[in-house]
Amino acid sequence: DKDEAAREQLKNLIAPFILRRLKRDVLAELPPRTEITLHVEMREEEAVFMEALRQRSIERIATMRQGGEGGPQHLQVLAEITRLRQACCHPKLVDENSGITSAKPRVFAEVVEELLDNGHRALVFSQFVSHLSLIREYLDKKGIRYQYLDGSTPMKKRKQAVDAFQSGEGELFLISLKAGGSGLNLTAADYVIHMDPWWNPAVEDQASDRAHRMGQTRPVTI
Repeated sequence: DKDEAAREQLKNLIAPFILRRLKRDVLAELPPRTEITLHVEMREEEAVFMEALRQRSIERIATMRQGGEGGPQHLQVLAEITRLRQACCHPKLVDENSGITSAKPRVFAEVVEELLDNGHRALVFSQFVSHLSLIREYLDKKGIRYQYLDGSTPMKKRKQAVDAFQSGEGELFLISLKAGGSGLNLTAADYVIHMDPWWNPAVEDQASDRAHRMGQTRPVTI
């Protein structure tokens, strides 16, 4: 009957069982957020490398099964999938001596060039620190300023990097997904780039929210 006291009592009763609220319900003043998926087609030599890697993965798993090694088999499957995911980023992540070029860095370079030409700043996430290392090499060659943190970054340096980026030092902020999934306020960026999809989309959302959160005044594109 629109009794405010009864409504408040009901709210208190059910509060322990409400596990999730949508951000748009509690932060209505946030600017819009747009998600774009870029599909990157492998070049022929990269696709051949990927297929060979896939076949070897199947063979290794089959060998384990035939050998009766049932215990760790699921771990082996995950390891093989992870290796394939790394190869999708760059062949060098699974074979450091590989001379095969990857299509993904080319698309990344095009996106970054366009963003910087238009005065945007971006967060760049990857779940693989080795992938971020390749990106750092590219940025260093191009003279593009950036901040960086991963799981091994000390707390003091982590804060220094965040403060520096927020104050305008660096066009990009490279972050390992696990290290930057929560607890960071990076509203100086209005673009977010995920270099490789994570197992759990909710982790990606948390990472993207480093830019799309209270204090952000511009539309955010992911």
